[in-house]
Amino acid sequence: MGPTDLDQLLAGVADVVPEDGLQQKLALGRPLRVKLGIDPSRPDLHLGHAVVLRKLRLFQDLGHEVVLIIGDFTGRVGDPSGQSETRPFLTEEEIEANARSYFDQAGTVLDLEGVEIRRNSEWLRSLSMVEVLDLTSRVTVAQMLERDDFRQRFRSGRPISVVEFLYPLMQAMDSVAVRADVEMGGTDQTFNLLVGREIQRAHGQEPQVVFTMPLLEGTDGIRKMSKSYDNYVGLTEPAEEMFGKLMSIPDEVIGKYLLLCTDAGPEDVARVEAGLADGSLHPNDQKRGVARAIVDLYHGPGAGAHAQDRFDLVHRQREIPTDVPEVEIPVSAIRDGRVWLPRLLVETGLASSNAEARRLVGQGGVRLGGETLDDPEAELEPDAVRGKALQVGRRRFVRLV
Repeated sequence: MGPTDLDQLLAGVADVVPEDGLQQKLALGRPLRVKLGIDPSRPDLHLGHAVVLRKLRLFQDLGHEVVLIIGDFTGRVGDPSGQSETRPFLTEEEIEANARSYFDQAGTVLDLEGVEIRRNSEWLRSLSMVEVLDLTSRVTVAQMLERDDFRQRFRSGRPISVVEFLYPLMQAMDSVAVRADVEMGGTDQTFNLLVGREIQRAHGQEPQVVFTMPLLEGTDGIRKMSKSYDNYVGLTEPAEEMFGKLMSIPDEVIGKYLLLCTDAGPEDVARVEAGLADGSLHPNDQKRGVARAIVDLYHGPGAGAHAQDRFDLVHRQREIPTDVPEVEIPVSAIRDGRVWLPRLLVETGLASSNAEARRLVGQGGVRLGGETLDDPEAELEPDAVRGKALQVGRRRFVRLV
């Protein structure tokens, strides 16, 4: 007999509050309204974000109603969870641009056509001062300072604005507005989600189930995955880039990546972890399997095997791939008849700015025709670069024509 819906939903979960809450909600015999709030201050999604999105997709596949809340009102503040200082306010234009980027990337996981999308300005913008005061009376300052981030900032004398105290209450009103049965998030969201239960109860609603997923360590295996730490694997990165980054994860997190980032079941994960522990399975082989599976999820069946072949070609055989995209030497990179290296890297898409290009060269990360370049301000003869492969890092190439 296969796993029950409950077993599938609970696989890999960090916490459910109350413990039997999801079972009780499922026993209602109707589709549950499962809510996820989107923080529009972060437009770039990575595998860490996908841990929650993949579980949300499972709820969707099992026939439940997925509700995505765009925090266009709360986004003006920014979720203080895990922050060491007050965030700057975002403009409406920034919020909308980030939200569009979010959906473009979230669509790699969710079926967005079946998702109910709401903006919390629909109900938060119209709250009266009386309603705000009533809302603030539901939670004490002492309760707010139980949060690790607030407590640490308070003890170290770093500022906490009153509006940040309001953030969990505003997020809780989202749950009231959409009558959420379940609210999902990472473990860093637990406090906010629990406040949602209290505010729903105050409005005469059955409290939502708090459903949290573990935070995924980044490719360094230590800190949570974050673009700020440069330890992330982006959902829309090229297949070869994904595969190469995943091959760098420490052996200790192979099982966690298998559980949280692929379709492997708990039994498969247990088997792999046991094999790694007793030495019957080789870490590199299992890491390859995880990397192939993840690349297949985001780039289609077979993409993982192709990315692995390219990885081996570059890393094991030290060769330049044969299918490197060709680009013309940009006219804008030529000055006084010579090709200026920083601008060449920018114009060919291998660096985001002249400053980054200089940094990459200075770190020894740029090669031309297999030879490492060491002068960040190099000006090269066009004939010296024409027909050669320009390489940044281990996986990004263009051939100059």
